[in-house]
Amino acid sequence: MLELLNYINKFQKLDNETAQAVQNLFVEEVYKKDELLVEAGKICTKVFFIKSGFVRRFFIYNEEEVTIWFYGSNQMTTSMPSFFEQKPAYEYLQACEDTVIYSISFNDEQKLLDKYPLFTKFHTKQLRYFLAGIDEVNYRFKLMTAKEKYNAMLAFAPEIMQKAKLKHVASFLDITQETLSRIRASII
Repeated sequence: MLELLNYINKFQKLDNETAQAVQNLFVEEVYKKDELLVEAGKICTKVFFIKSGFVRRFFIYNEEEVTIWFYGSNQMTTSMPSFFEQKPAYEYLQACEDTVIYSISFNDEQKLLDKYPLFTKFHTKQLRYFLAGIDEVNYRFKLMTAKEKYNAMLAFAPEIMQKAKLKHVASFLDITQETLSRIRASII
């Protein structure tokens, strides 16, 4: 659980009491390759910290999977609208390989937020970081060419090309698989 505490401490240094509460309420889980952490139509009841492995976030549109994001080791994820509002998810979270995570339930996270001000500070700082990052990526990706998107992805998350299927990478970059192949061939 040291990985999780190190992650939290990057945003907000915890005291011993808060760190112990975090360790008591987060639970280690293992997901096999292709297993769903979150399923569309069901309420997401957990936040996930990825200890090891790789997770893809996607939704189905016109019977096609549309990849929204990828998450690797030492990152947190959840279906934010579903988890925060406790309503059915519109998206899926799927393990792309065998993945070990630490999870916390909605109710247990509420206990931490209610009782431990340092965890609340972490939560606020992390949400601000996520929202700013999502906004920046959305803005930049709208302005970039396909090749610029690919190069940006390689710069900020090179593990995507090592761990994700090419069709999922193409979907994430909002380009065809053929375009992705041409871009990759032109760089090699």
